[in-house]
Amino acid sequence: MRRNVVAIAFVAIICGSVHAQDVGPITHEGVVEAPVEQVWAAFTTGEGLRSWLAPHAEIELRVGGLMRTNYNAQGQLGDPQTIENAILSFEPQRMISIKVSKAPANFPFPNAVRQMWTVLYFGSAGPSRTTVREVTLGFGTDSESQRMRAFFDQGNATTLSQLQRHFAGRAK
Repeated sequence: MRRNVVAIAFVAIICGSVHAQDVGPITHEGVVEAPVEQVWAAFTTGEGLRSWLAPHAEIELRVGGLMRTNYNAQGQLGDPQTIENAILSFEPQRMISIKVSKAPANFPFPNAVRQMWTVLYFGSAGPSRTTVREVTLGFGTDSESQRMRAFFDQGNATTLSQLQRHFAGRAK
């Protein structure tokens, strides 16, 4: 009897009937056609964030500082749609790590987001090219966390593409 249960479980896994939960990090990497200094500034200054990511943004670049953004052009920083990320660590022009400290109102993953954090790596890929690698971690096996993982997998890929488009064809 035990052998049959194991065989059925094995067949179910092979055939895709049982899906393992993915708790591994989400990683997106790409090359941006701009020097590291410019790409770093695009991520770590209010002016930089406003130029390509969000119409309302400010950042206090220090450990424990906040990166506040609001993607609604009619909104403002501090309203219910403001997203606050705490800066966990950074090495200028090399790495910054952030963690959501306040999600926007009605964010669909209010519990799971408390366990998640993101690390962004910046590296020179030549005199006017930068490799950006975004790694998001802290996912659990529960349904909310898995749905959030899929949400951020798509969102992070879009963010990287947006950054690449922002710098494409610009004078270095």
